[in-house]
Amino acid sequence: MSTPDPGTWLLDRIDAREKALTSQIEQTRDQIEELTGRLRELDQDLDHLRITRKTLLVLTAEPDPAPPPPPAPVVPDHPAYQHILTLMTSADQPVRARDLCLALDLPLERKNIENTRAKLKRLVTLGILVETEPGLFTQPHP
Repeated sequence: MSTPDPGTWLLDRIDAREKALTSQIEQTRDQIEELTGRLRELDQDLDHLRITRKTLLVLTAEPDPAPPPPPAPVVPDHPAYQHILTLMTSADQPVRARDLCLALDLPLERKNIENTRAKLKRLVTLGILVETEPGLFTQPHP
């Protein structure tokens, strides 16, 4: 039986150690790449949180915007409504449907009074007039 050459034996050991270290280096580099990617994601998440906090602080420091004004009521197109509103503008006290019929030169018949009352009620519903008490109509006072 022959004894191995001590030089070859040492070179084989060095080769084996070199392969083991090379493998460990590659594994460590892979881990570093993975951790570097994860660190980048965490940094990005932290930046987003900081931006969100800053935005929220700015928003809470701002006064609330004023609500938009309510839309202006739309007066029906029928000329009778225009006549009623013209008379209501000149009236200095609440008016009854009967009084408006007189001012509009309508005969004091039940159907005319009821039609005028219905128009007045519609103007109340639209927010253009108010009914101060049953049957008495006037313009709203700010």
